[in-house]
Amino acid sequence: MKTRKAASFMTKQVITAQEDMTLTEAMAMLVKHGISCLPVVDADQQLQGIVTEYDIMNSVVSGEAERTRVGDVMHREVLTFTPETDLEAIVNTCLAKRIHRVPICEGGRLVGIVTRRDIIGQLLELYGRT
Repeated sequence: MKTRKAASFMTKQVITAQEDMTLTEAMAMLVKHGISCLPVVDADQQLQGIVTEYDIMNSVVSGEAERTRVGDVMHREVLTFTPETDLEAIVNTCLAKRIHRVPICEGGRLVGIVTRRDIIGQLLELYGRT
């Protein structure tokens, strides 16, 4: 597989959430932007965690979505990569761990995200189909 660094194909304009947001606010962001997760950052863009559609769906059945905060349901242990990580390493990790997206961080600061769609786009390019 041709070496491609995450910096060259990651999504740089990442839609993010903050820990104090309600789940209804997070749901609205997911729907508005057509995405399936929100990295959670602080004011300095330091990654604090990630909240996914599954996390939200699992939590809102209680009927408390307007009072539940993102920080209460997000995953705090998040696998991340750097912008220098190559495509093959990201693909292999996503496959082995069955994950759908990975935040890209420098010094703990969120600088991008790589999703399965980004990976498929790169694979398609490798096959000369773009």
